[in-house]
Amino acid sequence: MTRAFTGDRLVIASHNRGKLAEFSDLLAPLGITCVSAADLGLPEPAETEDTFLGNARIKAHAAAKASGLPALSDDSGLTVDALDGSPGVFTADWAETGQGRDFIMAMEKTWAHLEWLKAPLPRRAQFRATLVLAWPDGHDEWVEGVAEGQLVWPRRGADGHGYDPMFQPDGFDRTFAELTSAEKNAISHRGKAVTALLAKCFT
Repeated sequence: MTRAFTGDRLVIASHNRGKLAEFSDLLAPLGITCVSAADLGLPEPAETEDTFLGNARIKAHAAAKASGLPALSDDSGLTVDALDGSPGVFTADWAETGQGRDFIMAMEKTWAHLEWLKAPLPRRAQFRATLVLAWPDGHDEWVEGVAEGQLVWPRRGADGHGYDPMFQPDGFDRTFAELTSAEKNAISHRGKAVTALLAKCFT
């Protein structure tokens, strides 16, 4: 049986400030205050699964257990058809440098790989997000959202984060990084997943 969320404080199981801001914007109308795992001084658990759901579960349960509060985690990434679904769960890894994440480098690497493969245009891709809402007693609920689109080059736009400047969602001639936050939230993988989660656990 689906469990409803009834509190007013939720841990976002992430150290990513961009994700905290997105979730805070989406959940604020419900009177829910979001606090990040980083704000609570919680460590980042190792993501050892090979699926978005598996890794989201690891993060949500670790944060819920450590904080004693319900925790919401997101595992998301970019899947590219011509790359057989890569980078997928390893999306952030493609940006690792040893001195932090460099998504400009990751975007350049992704496009160069597509050029090397002579992948036909349009270069179809999807942003995917899986959300897990976990409680301290070990229960969880999960949903997923997908945004369909294509990769473009050169990258465009200054907003958003990650691969947003090279992802043009279907129905738009602008990239995620050129959309307003309201426009992006309405169509994004994370926005769709949050809508599904709100319908499932917050009504």
